[in-house]
Amino acid sequence: MSLKKAGIIIFLILLVDQISKIYIKTHFALGEEIEVFDWFSILFVENEGMAWGTKIPGEYGKLALTLFRLAAIVGIGYWLWDAVRKNGSRVLIVSIALIFAGAFGNIIDSVFYGIIFDDSYGHVASFLPEAGGYSSIFYGKVVDMLYFPLWKGYLPGWVPFWGGEYFTFFEPVFNIADSAISVGVALLLIFNKKAFPKEEE
Repeated sequence: MSLKKAGIIIFLILLVDQISKIYIKTHFALGEEIEVFDWFSILFVENEGMAWGTKIPGEYGKLALTLFRLAAIVGIGYWLWDAVRKNGSRVLIVSIALIFAGAFGNIIDSVFYGIIFDDSYGHVASFLPEAGGYSSIFYGKVVDMLYFPLWKGYLPGWVPFWGGEYFTFFEPVFNIADSAISVGVALLLIFNKKAFPKEEE
């Protein structure tokens, strides 16, 4: 598979990811939700940190995370280039392209969204506001909107630790970029032998 084809995959994912995020950011107030089905909603949340909303504490935690992401995307980009150069399997190249696109999509939010949007607390954000953005470069928040609460209810009392508590499955809110990363990683795990074939002796 050529680098050009991998580039097309990356471009299309980034396009859909950023269009969806910009639309949500400029049409929804933070926390606003539209129920599409019982098991799927569009819910606007912002993620200041890593997966599952985890944060790095301290004044420079967010900056460290963004810089780490930038370094990681360089490494993933080299991995993709090297896989193409070595004529790697199609599933490997597609997987890396998906992971690269997803990581890059969230990096765009982290690096630029703080300066190109104002905040979304209680109102819809503006694009390129005259008064400036809600933060500085490298301190943007990642926009999430895909919510799949497949099941909600109280767990039976016999369930260890959480018995009798109200529980939602699946609770995390994510975006197209997160989905691309998850699919890319899943492909590598499921088709591991095809992605990393052993050389015949």
